[in-house]
Amino acid sequence: MFITIDGGDGCGKSTQIGLLAKHLTVLGREVVVCRDPGTTPLGTAIRSLLLAERGLDPCPESELFLFMAARAQMVDKIIAPALAADKIVLADRFLLSTLVYQGFAGGIAPEVVLQMGEIATRGILPDLTVVLDISSEAAFARLSRPLDRIESKGGEYHAKIRCGFLEGARLWQKKTGRAAVVLDASLPPVEVEKQIASAVDEVLRACPPSN
Repeated sequence: MFITIDGGDGCGKSTQIGLLAKHLTVLGREVVVCRDPGTTPLGTAIRSLLLAERGLDPCPESELFLFMAARAQMVDKIIAPALAADKIVLADRFLLSTLVYQGFAGGIAPEVVLQMGEIATRGILPDLTVVLDISSEAAFARLSRPLDRIESKGGEYHAKIRCGFLEGARLWQKKTGRAAVVLDASLPPVEVEKQIASAVDEVLRACPPSN
């Protein structure tokens, strides 16, 4: 099973993925956690280019190709082998993020993003995508570290990202037929944790382990 937690910067993805991994481990499932972009050496190098490097000023199309390259490597080296071994994969971001950042916010047609995503992912898409929704003001108030290149783009940009995720979740379900649930990430983390676990448990009941 493949589960993605997505949403705007500062929404609490990393925290909730850690909590969900513990929940699934308690249930006796073997879990693989990955971060998109990242996880593989190639993905980590691309992540540094995309997020840490200043002055590169990549256009949306350049960002699209770089994100897809990192994703293709992660699917090949991490996700596909884990799923073949009947492990649960938890991803911090996946194709929906590119649909939002480079599609809705960057101006690239959603159909183009999804077509490229079909190639990069080999058609391997999440069984469930959880979108954590929160205002950019509330999200950035949580951050206690320096902002990366994309996080530094300003309030208007991140308001567009929030709207993109809400619209993107609907489009994602329509175009891919895969489940996407939007949760209120402004709630206390323990409440968000419960809601995520409930959504995941429902999918697990429909897809029990094969062994």
